[in-house]
Amino acid sequence: MNGTAAAVAVAATFVWLGMVLAISFLEAPLKFRAPGVTIPLGLGIGRLVFRALNAVEAVLAVVLVTAVALASPPAPVVVLTVLGALLLAVQLTAVRPVLNRRSDRVLAGETLPRSRAHLVYIAFETVKVGTLLALGITALAYGS
Repeated sequence: MNGTAAAVAVAATFVWLGMVLAISFLEAPLKFRAPGVTIPLGLGIGRLVFRALNAVEAVLAVVLVTAVALASPPAPVVVLTVLGALLLAVQLTAVRPVLNRRSDRVLAGETLPRSRAHLVYIAFETVKVGTLLALGITALAYGS
């Protein structure tokens, strides 16, 4: 991988990884443990936070894909980049809408059982974290 594009790809990857770790695996579960945070309040906060996270993720994915395309990368970097972008795309187009419809119902006062869609989202986040970590390490190895 060459110069500036490789550096941008690595930076975008690790910023994206850090954001997902901080929000999905730290902030999200902790907010429901805070005193006075009800399920509806936590859902409202979560929707705002995840909408912002997903918007930043989309920007970082575009930056990453562009940088990788310009960096003359080896195949493993290309595959991991495509996988990361694809995971995000599936989350945004297939999983998040299901979660949003469910949270709309909860915020409207319905009492619902736990959601399997939430577990699917967590699974995607876990795979995405592994993909981004592998991508960052692989890009660093080829970029040096």
